[in-house]
Amino acid sequence: MPHADSALVPETITTKAEFWAHTYSQLDALLDSDQRNWVTNLSNASSLIYNSLLAFPAHFGNGQRGVNWCGFYLDSPLFPLSSKSKPVSSRLLLGPFNGKPACQYINTAPGKARGVCADSFLQRRTVVVTDVESYPGHIACDGETRSEIVCPLILSSDGDNTSRVLGVLDLDCLAVEAFDDEDKAGLEKIADQLVKACDW
Repeated sequence: MPHADSALVPETITTKAEFWAHTYSQLDALLDSDQRNWVTNLSNASSLIYNSLLAFPAHFGNGQRGVNWCGFYLDSPLFPLSSKSKPVSSRLLLGPFNGKPACQYINTAPGKARGVCADSFLQRRTVVVTDVESYPGHIACDGETRSEIVCPLILSSDGDNTSRVLGVLDLDCLAVEAFDDEDKAGLEKIADQLVKACDW
């Protein structure tokens, strides 16, 4: 099967729960156990989720407009530094995505952090925003975005109770109230799948 066919959604899938289970299984097939580079895996993941959502109009209801951005913001220490770069902590950097150009980085420093991605990263929880215009500190990379869901990527350490937030998975939509608890459950499962499939 060509890799592009992974984003096809069969007509037999009619619910969000079925959609996310299908997307999870398609991503599982794309994640090669011998290839654990996070850039490669997150690139395929953002493309798969984005294009699968576009192929599943039932997700957003009749007449609703669909997803317009899907991608990742990652903790800056994950990125290699050039000889001219200075290390900057408290910052999420733009990672693999699909959609229009986006913010290069998001500040996560105490007192300066703002936006849905920073909140999800710092609070270590998924944030569902039904209307971005009513969300305090929302960062508008695309003025057409009306709702958003952001899920943290959490790496748990073996043998102890410590964990590290690596970054976030961010989805934007052109319709208000596009995302709900079913999307939250589906994306959290995919976020965990990706964390386990990559070397960080």
